[in-house]
Amino acid sequence: MSWQTIRIETERLLLRPPQAEDFDGWAANLADAESARFIGGLQPRAVAWRGFLTMVGAWAIQGFGMFSVIEKSTGRWIGRMGPWFPEGWPGREVGWGLARHAWGNGYALEGATACMDFAFDQLGWNEVIHSIDPANESSKALAAKLGSALRGPGRLPEPFEHVAIEIWAQTREQWRQRA
Repeated sequence: MSWQTIRIETERLLLRPPQAEDFDGWAANLADAESARFIGGLQPRAVAWRGFLTMVGAWAIQGFGMFSVIEKSTGRWIGRMGPWFPEGWPGREVGWGLARHAWGNGYALEGATACMDFAFDQLGWNEVIHSIDPANESSKALAAKLGSALRGPGRLPEPFEHVAIEIWAQTREQWRQRA
């Protein structure tokens, strides 16, 4: 199966690799100080474009990357989430970042659950981490709802080595036993 045809559907969401038409939503999300706060901070459109292409490149080279999250009822791009493992990363991650207008609807848990299944069942990962800013209480709560536990402080590669993170994690066996 080609990476371009991968689709995951949940009750309310479609998760698929990023497409060109997703970029306006991606850039708007990174232009919103509150939405961008824990995913790299505010980014001008040109910088957001480079990050967007990095994610598409991850799909092309690694066969996985964060999905674009599409709200099925509207067809609107509402965020990015999924597997992520760039060079030097502290582990194989399932991460998330939703646009502020999508917060509070349970989309993060719904989508992240599907992404965890994908990482363990389709990619064959034995462990998943979440690298979370210590001040990001919402993401820590989501990680706990997913069944991940705080492992302690972590370190990102250059040029992010100065960013404080906590590593939350769980194994495939823990994920399967959660229900």
